[in-house]
Amino acid sequence: MKRVLSFLAMFRRERRPGDLVFAVAFLVVAVLAAAALPSQARFLGNKEFVSEPGFWPLIGVGMMLLFGGFHLMTTLNAPRLPGRLKEVLLWGRSLEYVAWFAVYVFAVPYLGYLPGTVVFAVVLSARLGFRSRLELGLAALFAVAVVLVFKTGLGVKLPGGAIYQYLPHSLRSTFMVNF
Repeated sequence: MKRVLSFLAMFRRERRPGDLVFAVAFLVVAVLAAAALPSQARFLGNKEFVSEPGFWPLIGVGMMLLFGGFHLMTTLNAPRLPGRLKEVLLWGRSLEYVAWFAVYVFAVPYLGYLPGTVVFAVVLSARLGFRSRLELGLAALFAVAVVLVFKTGLGVKLPGGAIYQYLPHSLRSTFMVNF
């Protein structure tokens, strides 16, 4: 005997805690991207349609809208599981590290790349639970190695720190160029 499925029954799936929050947030981001698309990715009209600068962004945002809508529809059709708040709070904990990185990015122009990276590595290592002098010393050593590889070795251009202005003139230019 054949079973006839309704349209919504085709999209029934197992739901996870937090699915609804994720689906709504993803669809909101997709709608905002679609709203910004006309001003950000233009169609110039002088090329083949697939060669236009706005073609692939249009495809990407269109897929975000399509699959975000499907995800929201299937989430609304699935039975709710307890634990949504716990799951969302778990996601929120990861935002702490975004804040740490933002503080680091804003501090580097004032402290300089070398001191800022050393302070960031040591403080973040302590935050992660590394407390011994050896562990914190290794974090500082790692930070110095990162600075030497990126700024000195690869020549990545980063602004000199405002704190370097207080160094003697002979050291100031060396620190601004290499550290």
